[in-house]
Amino acid sequence: MTTTLTLPAPRFVDLLAAEWIKLRSLRSTYWALSAGALAVIGFNANAARVDASDFPRFSGPMRAHVWQLALRDAFTDGSAMILILAVASIGAITIVGEYSTGLVRTTFAAVPDRRALMAAKVTLVAAVMTVYGVLVAGASFASTQAILGTRDVGVPLSHPGALRVVAASALLAPVCALAGMALGALIRHSATTMVATTAVLLLIPIFITDRYRWTAAVKHAQPVNAWTRLTDIAYGHDPFTLVPRYQATVTGAWITFAAWAAVAAVVAVLAVDRRDV
Repeated sequence: MTTTLTLPAPRFVDLLAAEWIKLRSLRSTYWALSAGALAVIGFNANAARVDASDFPRFSGPMRAHVWQLALRDAFTDGSAMILILAVASIGAITIVGEYSTGLVRTTFAAVPDRRALMAAKVTLVAAVMTVYGVLVAGASFASTQAILGTRDVGVPLSHPGALRVVAASALLAPVCALAGMALGALIRHSATTMVATTAVLLLIPIFITDRYRWTAAVKHAQPVNAWTRLTDIAYGHDPFTLVPRYQATVTGAWITFAAWAAVAAVVAVLAVDRRDV
């Protein structure tokens, strides 16, 4: 007579704990997060240093709008690109890494419920990257405004639009990390995933024009463009820049963030659940 031992299904909290052990055990996680944070904060601090140095030579109209420079220096376009590459690579490696090493077979053998497993992975990555984004965006804002404060042109967090800049920059991290996870689940190859992530999140939005209504809609639906809209507090009122014909809205930008995060999470879960190892 054969006795079959049926093990209870793991609790979701146990899956979260297991995924946390995997994430923090990877050296690449620490290197990518640390290097990304230092690069972002340093990049923005240098921009603030340059503006603080040039401030005595600013004309009257530029001094009247110096608060715009302060908010732009808090999180520059270049630093956003660095952040996107760092977090998207970590999001991708959480899935691609297991496929490249073969660990995914052991994982699925231990946890046959792939959807629950991937849901735990998505939840953990989103939570960790949200905390990471808050720390990096907050540190960047504090350091840049301290540098600009030497010229008495720094702005506090209570300044109109400042909190939105910090919040949008912080949430850019989990959104792009989830996008990297989704691409990793679909492609399952490290190098190809990194190339695809860079193309989807950074290169393609650059080449989309906002000259026509439908192309403008596609352009504004990209995470990096949504972030740009949210962090440009003077959008539509800045006398020094041209405003696109088809403007994006703040509400639409927040919706773009939410939509990318939700769709990426669903794709990551379903792509792994419906395909063989």
